[in-house]
Amino acid sequence: MLATRSAGKLRELRPLFGECGLDVLDLDDVGIHESSNEDALEVYETFEENALAKARYFHRLTARATVADDSGLCVDALGGRPGVRSKRWSGRPDLTGQALDDENNRLLLASLANERDRHASYVCAAAYVDRDRELVCRGEVHGSMTEAPRGSGGFGYDPYFLSAELGRTFAEVSREEKAIVSHRARAFRALIRAIAELARAS
Repeated sequence: MLATRSAGKLRELRPLFGECGLDVLDLDDVGIHESSNEDALEVYETFEENALAKARYFHRLTARATVADDSGLCVDALGGRPGVRSKRWSGRPDLTGQALDDENNRLLLASLANERDRHASYVCAAAYVDRDRELVCRGEVHGSMTEAPRGSGGFGYDPYFLSAELGRTFAEVSREEKAIVSHRARAFRALIRAIAELARAS
């Protein structure tokens, strides 16, 4: 089961599991409605701890093998911020979806207004929890932040994240191109490989 409420993440992750012949359910599929308890899950200082907290929580609710992630943008000139608080950086719990993305990006641009160093990384920790084991894998992608949005795809900070490998922002490339290098794809491909190895060994 994919434990995320993000439509953007689901669009990216389903094909990754599909590549391995795996059909996955999401929280809506299994009837887990959004709860205020979920707001208290991402309270840790590392992506790994937050990803595990989410996977453990939804595994307890459903007794299903569960994968979850925590990901974010780490900007060098901002001391690694927004980091694990990337989604909540603007402090606007009243906003969701594109409106929240817009406010986070507005704060990002304001914070970088006087900075020459615009290097940044996207980081993802992907966690798996079942009855017997827990696994966490990490993925990273490096690049820099643009001064203006470029492209209409992606979500979150993607219009401003210029991938060093692709030479374009994550909002300018197709989902397939992004999946070649993205932090989330790298973390989940590593996690899927680790799960498969455990299954073969058992």
